[in-house]
Amino acid sequence: MYHHHHNHFFGLFSVPSAEWKSIREEKLDIAQFGFARLSILGAVPALSFFIGITQFGWSLSGREFNLIPMADAVAMSIGFYLAIVVCTLFMTYCTYWMEKTFGTEASYGRCLLFVTYTATPMYMAGLIGLAPIVWLVMLVLMGAVFYSLYLLYIGVPIYMNIPEGKGFIVSTSIISAGLCTLVTFIVATVIIWSMSNF
Repeated sequence: MYHHHHNHFFGLFSVPSAEWKSIREEKLDIAQFGFARLSILGAVPALSFFIGITQFGWSLSGREFNLIPMADAVAMSIGFYLAIVVCTLFMTYCTYWMEKTFGTEASYGRCLLFVTYTATPMYMAGLIGLAPIVWLVMLVLMGAVFYSLYLLYIGVPIYMNIPEGKGFIVSTSIISAGLCTLVTFIVATVIIWSMSNF
């Protein structure tokens, strides 16, 4: 059974467990594909955010909107993009380390693929940056985080060939690393944000 990889995207939103199996069986040049995937998906939030803050402006409540000057917006979006890429690569490293410890066939490329697939809901949630209303963005991000956690729990035992019991330990460890990374990412975003607003 041969799947084109572009279908995984929709599969992850409909039948995640079957989808993880077919992702696991792919023999592409994984590292290259992972980096390509990360560079494209990571750009979704950064670009949406850029368009949002320059065309519509950001808002706390959705009542008054503050436009960001183009030069600041460019700098912020690049910073934002770099933060996304760095966090993803860091998560990949944590996952790789866990897989080396518990699993059998660890490779950085496979872990990168695993992390970018797991984080897909979060990258896609970045589209909300087109309407940068703070409470709305938070809400959408939270939803995406939960969906990503769900994909992770299903994905770890299948993708890494780890028995159920250990899979739980691995998932939990990856999730704690992920939550720390997410907090770091939010802090980075706040710093990027405040630097360009003062």
